[in-house]
Amino acid sequence: MGYYDDHSQGRYREQKGKKGGFFLASFVGAMIGAIVVILAIPTLSKQGVLPYKLESAQNLPAETDNNNNQQNVIKQISYDVTTNTTKAVDKTGEAVVGINNIQATSFWSDNGNGSEQEAGTGSGVIYKKEGNQAFVVTNHHVVEGAAKLEVTLSDGTKIPAKLLGSDIWTDLAVLQIDAGQIKKIAEFGNSDSLKMGEPVIAIGNPLGATFSGSVTQGIISGLKRTIPVDINQDGIVDWQSEVLQTDAAINPGNSGGALINMAGQVIGINSMKIAQNAVEGIGLSIPINSAKPIINDLEQFGSVKRPYMGVDLKSVSEIPAYYQQEALKLPRNVNYGVALRQVVPNSPASQAGLKELDVIVEMDGQKINDVIDLRKHLYQKKKIGEQMKVKFYRAGKLQETTLRLSAEKLQ
Repeated sequence: MGYYDDHSQGRYREQKGKKGGFFLASFVGAMIGAIVVILAIPTLSKQGVLPYKLESAQNLPAETDNNNNQQNVIKQISYDVTTNTTKAVDKTGEAVVGINNIQATSFWSDNGNGSEQEAGTGSGVIYKKEGNQAFVVTNHHVVEGAAKLEVTLSDGTKIPAKLLGSDIWTDLAVLQIDAGQIKKIAEFGNSDSLKMGEPVIAIGNPLGATFSGSVTQGIISGLKRTIPVDINQDGIVDWQSEVLQTDAAINPGNSGGALINMAGQVIGINSMKIAQNAVEGIGLSIPINSAKPIINDLEQFGSVKRPYMGVDLKSVSEIPAYYQQEALKLPRNVNYGVALRQVVPNSPASQAGLKELDVIVEMDGQKINDVIDLRKHLYQKKKIGEQMKVKFYRAGKLQETTLRLSAEKLQ
């Protein structure tokens, strides 16, 4: 099955397990390869030829009356149509911009200098203007691997952009640009108040600049959908992203664009779609309420401040039964939990007495089935500086300890 690859390679590729830029993994089993990152697309060929045949309406013959051989007079009537949809688009449309990812090429020019070229495009949303600076939220995979970044405004103006921070786990990034030519900023809504069937509008740049500022409409098809994500492309699910489902058309190049409600408020950042031949109209968007704390951290600190344990993890379910018994010494009725492959010296886990080959089975009274359970509890329910009770097996015996979480790198 083919898929739309991100801009990191600057072309379409067939899915054969190769690593590219950020790729949101498919569903487990039959769904692998079905979920694709769609907001960043490779650039067009040097010739700029689109795979479309466009027929101009300028030279069409005038309609004639065969009886009197006189040309009919065609009257053009203009209607002033204003709806909730047009109002919402007018409010937010100009705040949705293009993102150009410019990367260094692997070859050298005749003068011995390195060369750079546009590797892909995506979309972004201007959400804040402060002094002479404006801030843009987009997807991590849109900016991944960029040597330079440019923001293209709705009128075609290109502005250099600075990457403030990017987060691979939530697929979000924040850029900073000069605010001199920024006229509109988007307003964030409340994604927690969305209802099934509520009309929404997607705004972005499908297929790049040719269709920049495209508007599609649909409804909220699902709330709090959970999508498995393979961060490091090793075929193992590393994370579960919670997203909104919509049937508003979302295509390659829409990534990082806005999903808005009928009040013109941004309620989601478009990120991916299901791309199976038998599937139509399943687009996925990061809820804005989940995105806001990530955006704030990226803007202020350049990274997301998450609690840190200091361990290298492996789900017990991914370890052969023989090693569960021989290496981990687990009781035969325990086939779940998270094994510690390494404990970082002087980390919170180390200070709490945890060691290599310990198997965590419970945190704060909550059963931990696998690595995803552990990360969700750590990142979504705990804060830096808080204590956490951990139950674990060591040499077949269940033990308990308490550790205090710090702020360091991700697990």
